[in-house]
Amino acid sequence: MTPLESNFLVPNGTFIVELIAFVVMFAIIARYIIPPINKAMTARQDAIRQQFADLDEAKAKAHSAEDEFKAQIADARQEAARIREEAREQGAAIVSEMREQAQAEAARIVEHAHTQIEADRQAAVTSLRNEVGSMATELASRIVGESLEDQARQSRVVERFLDELDAGAGVS
Repeated sequence: MTPLESNFLVPNGTFIVELIAFVVMFAIIARYIIPPINKAMTARQDAIRQQFADLDEAKAKAHSAEDEFKAQIADARQEAARIREEAREQGAAIVSEMREQAQAEAARIVEHAHTQIEADRQAAVTSLRNEVGSMATELASRIVGESLEDQARQSRVVERFLDELDAGAGVS
């Protein structure tokens, strides 16, 4: 063995061929395989970043919608309270109005009853006067012994008798 052959630090022919094959393979991989992989990884990273941005935007929209919903619920509660209060006021006004109408109707009925009673009393007084008059005329005819059939005379006698009765009733 020659000293060159035995020295492992000196490259031999196989090593050079292997080195050239490695460099060619490395160049092919670096030129044709790595760029598409890097491109795919970059696209995937961009897609993930976009998804995170969309997620943040969706969260912001959800919080905004939630705040708006809470505001609408608060407005609806205030509106419902206002409507209940208006209904309560209207109910009280209706009750008050109905009470006034009922009192007015009761007063009208009482007034009508008083008028009717007064009319009935007047009718009873008139009827009683006529009956008392006819009875007085008949009684006077029996006492006097003459007929009091003359209407004018009969009316005078009845009126005088009733006036005496009224005057006697007023003295008591």
